[in-house]
Amino acid sequence: MSKILNQAKLFFDACETGKGWDGCKEYCTSQATFSCQSSALAGIDTLAGYSEWMKNLLTPIPDGHYELKFFAEDEERHCVAAFAVFHGTQTGPGGPGEPTGKTAAADYVYAMDFDGDRIAHMTKIWNDGITLQQLGWA
Repeated sequence: MSKILNQAKLFFDACETGKGWDGCKEYCTSQATFSCQSSALAGIDTLAGYSEWMKNLLTPIPDGHYELKFFAEDEERHCVAAFAVFHGTQTGPGGPGEPTGKTAAADYVYAMDFDGDRIAHMTKIWNDGITLQQLGWA
């Protein structure tokens, strides 16, 4: 396994299990950027901000976990892509109101661009509207 593929896997697991920036920063450049075309993540433009958002998501959805479907490296472009499904039920406090008890199964993709052996930018591809509907938040 290449160095960047291993770094991406370690980052992915740390981010998706709610380790926050403290658990993710060793795999990223200090100024790693983030983008996603979704309303739920509007205004988040750093990986530090996104990893903290993921950490906080596990408060209203304490059983949140990922099901990894695909993980691969494009060596020519120095990029790693991951496709997964996030599963969870809102039983905890937080979100837009009281716990709904509703479950979400959200498809998403991470495209991670590397500078050397660290993630410099990540794009998340995710339909937040469907997920928010599933949880009863929209």
